[in-house]
Amino acid sequence: MIAPEQAVLAAILICIGGSVLVALVSSFRTLSGWLNFAITSASAVLIFLATKPVLMMGPSATVAEFDVPGIGLPVRLHIDGLSSLFLCLAALIATLAALFSIAYMRHYPEYGLGRYYTNFLLFLGGMYGLLSTTDMMWVFFLFWQLMTLPSYVLIRFEYRKLENVRAANKYLVMMEIACGAVMLGTRIISNPMSGPLRYDFDTLAENLPAFLSSHPFSAAVAFGLFLIGFGIKAGMWPFGQMWLPDAHPAAPSPVSALLSGVMIKTGVYGLARTFLWLIPASALPFFPLSRWGAVVAILGTITLFTGTMQALKQEQSKRMLAFSSIGQVGYILLGLGACIALLPHSDPAIVSLAAMALAGALFHVLNHGLFKGLLFLNAGSVLNATGTQDLNQMGGLMKFMPLTAITTLIASFSIAGVPLFNGFVSKWSIVVATIQGGSVAKYLPACSAIAILTSALTLAVFMKFFGVIFLSRRSQLVQSRAQQHRMEAPWMMQVPQVLLAGFCLLLGLVPGIGFGLLQHVLLASGEGLGARLAAAFPAMDARWSGVVGPGGAALYAPLVLAFLLILLFSLAYTISKLGGAERRIAVPWLCGYALEAECNRYVAHNFYGEIKRYFRWLGGMPRPASKSAAVKGKELA
Repeated sequence: MIAPEQAVLAAILICIGGSVLVALVSSFRTLSGWLNFAITSASAVLIFLATKPVLMMGPSATVAEFDVPGIGLPVRLHIDGLSSLFLCLAALIATLAALFSIAYMRHYPEYGLGRYYTNFLLFLGGMYGLLSTTDMMWVFFLFWQLMTLPSYVLIRFEYRKLENVRAANKYLVMMEIACGAVMLGTRIISNPMSGPLRYDFDTLAENLPAFLSSHPFSAAVAFGLFLIGFGIKAGMWPFGQMWLPDAHPAAPSPVSALLSGVMIKTGVYGLARTFLWLIPASALPFFPLSRWGAVVAILGTITLFTGTMQALKQEQSKRMLAFSSIGQVGYILLGLGACIALLPHSDPAIVSLAAMALAGALFHVLNHGLFKGLLFLNAGSVLNATGTQDLNQMGGLMKFMPLTAITTLIASFSIAGVPLFNGFVSKWSIVVATIQGGSVAKYLPACSAIAILTSALTLAVFMKFFGVIFLSRRSQLVQSRAQQHRMEAPWMMQVPQVLLAGFCLLLGLVPGIGFGLLQHVLLASGEGLGARLAAAFPAMDARWSGVVGPGGAALYAPLVLAFLLILLFSLAYTISKLGGAERRIAVPWLCGYALEAECNRYVAHNFYGEIKRYFRWLGGMPRPASKSAAVKGKELA
């Protein structure tokens, strides 16, 4: 039977070798797309084969070391529960993005697809390697570059657009700064006095207690560099605003789904790995873990509020989604920071809250990958149909793109944290843990209150996103496009959207599936403080029971809530019919205007004017578009 590390290495090599193969057939656009999908799917199968035994039976006792020709240093790989979660997410989103790409890339007839598919596979192989290597220096650098440089090429795929080239250059600079910060932090905590320099994870963890006790200031600098480096990658405030809102809209939509759904999560993975799994229990007396947790939680709160508030201002579809990605990463960082802050306490009830906060954060990693990947694919379908990202020029697409509209609605409810959708479950877990954790960390309830307020702002963002695209009055652009061709996406683009929407519903209605997976993740991640978290994680034996908190108390029972909602809606419908009122169809009132003209439409520019005015100081103002419907309407008024 193939070992998990061997399967992951095979997946990486398949991606690298496959990139050469798709380059050879890139002149055949459809063939290269299907070949890319087949290679991506093969790598995903290997990833799932590698992670299943780890999650079921635990990781192998030793780190696998491979001598890869041409590299000059051993590649050390180890798959545990934490890396398995992120690897599975990467494999799933990449496979669906590859299927989506087959039809979507017809949107770019003027650009060759050799650069796209070649770098798509190299980008995926780099993520696989980064999530499985135990070396935090040179092999880490190798996989980081394998992930960064192809994604740089993908972001500047439309290189004839100057703004895309600038976005890609900014992205590359920020990623190299992040890489340098992590490598410098690793070099600081390595111990040259114990023999030859070793940068593998186990050696660093073994030497860390002595280093913390003898060099506390240097250790603080090192972990500060880890926070900066991985925070840049994750999109944490203030670094995320420097690159993410420009990079994600510039890339083709399937790549945007990978960037937002998976790649920025490698930053979260790095933070969890260094602040929880790198630190052994013996190092706790020398390491101010609670203070670092406060820093991460507060930065996460600032990130979720600023990112969401800036998303509220946007008038470009993918730029709005990019800012909202920053906001959603803030929720993850809040949960992770709460876990780090609460974990050092000796009270088992507080440690259980720490485990619950981490479960909420990791569950939100999974959920965000699903619904944000779906939203970027939805935005890609709309862009493919209309030829624009300008929300002001859209309207009335529900009639022409019903399936895309339904999946967008599911994703919008999910990201806004509406009950019975998956985003609510993970956000609720974080909120409960942070409110109850206020007994030992007084700032956490305040952070939780801001997070709850921001969920309402997120709902406002996606009321605007969904409303102006699908529910508002039909724009002239949509009317003319509908007369020219069928607007609904082809089946190769629909299938990924339907599958991701199904996952959002499944994990919202049966969250025990997700929490059961997280239980296996923690049980299979025993390094550092992982064993302590696994012991405190609430048992999830009944998958239909919903969310169980510390002490076995039920915190959320979605099926009970669903039954009550159905009952109440049925009751309301029955009462409405008792009066015997007849339904009438009438022409809508156009506020005194006789004609349904373009200048009379209520467009994205007109949403939330007072909020945008009072929070202008937060930045993130929308870029001026070409003469949009909003500007035309103001001129005519």
